[in-house]
Amino acid sequence: MGFQSGLSGLNASAKNLDIIGNNVANSNTVGFKNSRAIFADVFASSVAGSGASPVGIGVKVAQVQQQFAQGNISVTNNSLDLAINGKGFFRLDNDGPISYSRNGQFHQDSEGYIVNVDGYKVTGYPVDAGNNVVASAPVPLRMSTSDIQPEATSAVEATLNLDSRSAPIAAAFAPTNASTYTNATSTAIYDSLGNAHSLTLYFVKAAAAGEWNVHATVDGGGVAAVDLGAGAGLPATLNFNSTGLMTTAMPLTGINLSITGGAITPLSTTLSFNGTTQFGSEYGVTSLSQNGYTSGRLTGFNVSESGIVQGRYSNGEVNNLGQVVLVTFANPEGLRLMGDNQWQETTESGLSVVGTPLTGSLGSLQSASVEDSNVDLTQELVNMITAQRTYQANAQTIKTQDQTLQTLLNLR
Repeated sequence: MGFQSGLSGLNASAKNLDIIGNNVANSNTVGFKNSRAIFADVFASSVAGSGASPVGIGVKVAQVQQQFAQGNISVTNNSLDLAINGKGFFRLDNDGPISYSRNGQFHQDSEGYIVNVDGYKVTGYPVDAGNNVVASAPVPLRMSTSDIQPEATSAVEATLNLDSRSAPIAAAFAPTNASTYTNATSTAIYDSLGNAHSLTLYFVKAAAAGEWNVHATVDGGGVAAVDLGAGAGLPATLNFNSTGLMTTAMPLTGINLSITGGAITPLSTTLSFNGTTQFGSEYGVTSLSQNGYTSGRLTGFNVSESGIVQGRYSNGEVNNLGQVVLVTFANPEGLRLMGDNQWQETTESGLSVVGTPLTGSLGSLQSASVEDSNVDLTQELVNMITAQRTYQANAQTIKTQDQTLQTLLNLR
């Protein structure tokens, strides 16, 4: 009996040392989750189910349990490296079979898919033609690397202060004569081919109190080529009340700009001066913007905390390209470990529950980062010493049992 107990203790201690050794070996493996041995005692029962006081016949390893505690997060230089901060697993597609991982070391393959080192594709939600995320069944995320098409300017917005102390100008407006206008400002606009043009706005203080006329030119051309909604070459009018606030309804619509270069002309846009004032202070432009842009080439990726993958383009634009999904399980410890930092769903783990980061109990994503192994080397080395001593103690029980048996054999 003593031999059996000691032998079971040796086997259990050896397996415990194997587990500890595996933890130590993977202390630098990204996304690795350490394991621990769960021991159980072993008893022999009589046929009738009762008997003398049972002594027990040793120990066994009942389960090797994985520990899904959060690992530290380290920063990398790859924007597609992703770390999960909280609960959840990445969902990976190997052309059919699905696996799960906490290792977020991803890159883009030759076909544009986001994959891990084994070529398994990261799954998520795609986007529609308007770059809006479509929450449907998760599919392998494929990032388009094509240039984005130019967008013609359809709205121009300006906020400024027009100095109420300025003297009215009665002379006919001429863009080449600075004495015929009070102030001016310019912004770039884009046509349907993505060509940039210069839109210049001229502000002329009128004789009537609180009234300003707005003229415009494109690329330094004549005012007759610009229709501000009051007729070709005629100005638009801005009115302000006695407190300096603008009373003209915005935006100004029906503005047509004649352009050259083969693009659609005239370019139809709106012009808004929301927030513009007429105070007794220096003229100044607070903001000036427009919504057009030229074509752009993909220069990199951003991944938000909620898993939305965005492409950055050379023209300064950012487009949604997809959204990474995460999954949770009722019992993560029941997942089957496959190796290569991957797990498979089992009946013990329960079905996977798919969701986007930061929803439900799912954690957030951190781009250009990875989750380190959750192995605590100090704790593992202490565990190793304990397991070693346990192994030695069990070996000693076998040795003692052998000495006892030898004593019996030497009786005369």
